[in-house]
Amino acid sequence: MTLRIADGTTWRETFARAVEATPEAFDLDPGRPGDTTTLRNLVEGAWRSVGTPTPVRTPVDNTVLVNLSRLDAETARAAVAFSAAEHRDWAGTPLADRKARVVDVLDELTRHRELLALLLVWEIGKPWRLACADVDRALDGVRWYVEEIDRMLADGREPLPGPVSNIASWNYPMSVLIHAELVQLLAGNAVIAKTPSQGGAVCLTVAHALMRRAGLPATLVSGGGEELSEVLVRAPEIGAVAFVGGRSNGGKVAAALLDSDKRHFIEQEGLNAWGIWEFSQWDSLATHLKKGFEYGKQRCTAYPRFVVQRDLVDQFLDMYLPVVRSVRFGHPLAVDDTWTEGDPLPELDFGPLISAAKADELRRKVDEAVRGGAVPLHRGRLDGAPFLDGQDTSAYVAPSVLLAPPGRSRLMHAEPFGPVDTIVVVDTQDELLAAMNASNGALVASLACDDEDEAAKLAVDLQAFKVGINRPRSRGDRDEPFGGRGASWKGAFVGGDLLVHAVTVDPSGHRLYGNFPDYSSYPAT
Repeated sequence: MTLRIADGTTWRETFARAVEATPEAFDLDPGRPGDTTTLRNLVEGAWRSVGTPTPVRTPVDNTVLVNLSRLDAETARAAVAFSAAEHRDWAGTPLADRKARVVDVLDELTRHRELLALLLVWEIGKPWRLACADVDRALDGVRWYVEEIDRMLADGREPLPGPVSNIASWNYPMSVLIHAELVQLLAGNAVIAKTPSQGGAVCLTVAHALMRRAGLPATLVSGGGEELSEVLVRAPEIGAVAFVGGRSNGGKVAAALLDSDKRHFIEQEGLNAWGIWEFSQWDSLATHLKKGFEYGKQRCTAYPRFVVQRDLVDQFLDMYLPVVRSVRFGHPLAVDDTWTEGDPLPELDFGPLISAAKADELRRKVDEAVRGGAVPLHRGRLDGAPFLDGQDTSAYVAPSVLLAPPGRSRLMHAEPFGPVDTIVVVDTQDELLAAMNASNGALVASLACDDEDEAAKLAVDLQAFKVGINRPRSRGDRDEPFGGRGASWKGAFVGGDLLVHAVTVDPSGHRLYGNFPDYSSYPAT
């Protein structure tokens, strides 16, 4: 059966909607709209045509979507200085006025919800349902903060002395980056965001244009880490640094802050593990594991490692392998000739990985582990997945499952950030804990155990910020805090009241709650 892109969802149509919504943010070439258009940078209070244009490709089919203008350090430094001046004015703006402007932005973002979600489908390959969820989670979360911010600031908390610099990964542009920025703005801080190099640029450009129209002091810059990190991390005007990404880059940010007392919250990867011990509720676990494949496990709270008691391996595999084989992936907008406008878009668990390079790297890791002795229990194929005729599928990876990855393989100690799971077999509880703690810290972990009291005792020794018993854990929303243990997190914890605490100054002088070298705790809310 021949497939096609659903009517009204092509990149040309989607991009035209983005330009119509926020024309001030785009440099247009009237002769060839879309593929040669360059995104402007939001610097010094306006959208400016500065920087070196660099093409950005979609992982969906590897075609060029738009050009991203990369700034040099000097231009970024001027943008930071201007943001610091705006910060001083915004910090003195009454809270009621800040709330009103943020609500105006939320209303505008809601009006453009479908456009923002469709941009995410094309830019980072999210299936339609998950793209909508990313947008909705941001909007619903910030509305909760609008209702709660008066209480959170009632003890006299004040904005930081300078703007918050946000350097985030590409996988959740709305529910992580835009959500964080709007809360930081509510708390009285100007914000600076760096556009992720790998995806989400157009979605973030539209969102920031709407923010700027509402009078919010937001800056959006694009560029490479080597050119901009020194400015966005170490500039004296910066009041705090929020980083989401891998351990290598996160470690560089942390190292750059060692000789300063600058606020920071650095979320890094960790190998989140699910332990199976004295367990029998397989149907319930199957539901959780199927949902876990959403977005190809390209998220910081995915579970790519299962540590299984030897006596339960056969029962676990009887449940788990059918789940893996049922996972649906492919082109997120491909429909057949029976599809008509108004019909639902494809219901997939995931589309492509973020890039062909990432897909190739992941395939090499799998091959490396198998050559080292891992047993391939399942290696999916792209054959039969919904793709267009002649489509470039270089960014797509089918699910794989490996038993007993060798200790020297990269899959043993680091998260794959893709649809590749590893299984480790253990005989004792000590082995269970050691295998689950293989990556020196994680954001989340879970235990499947019929005896929840026994599971709670085991959970004490897991190096993860959140531990679920017979259920998964996630970042959480609204009043739920978030952080990490060990090398997965550095600096202040965030989420709930702690997200506001991290970007405000407590007049009582209490230390921030988090992973600091000289940390002394006080009760978290």
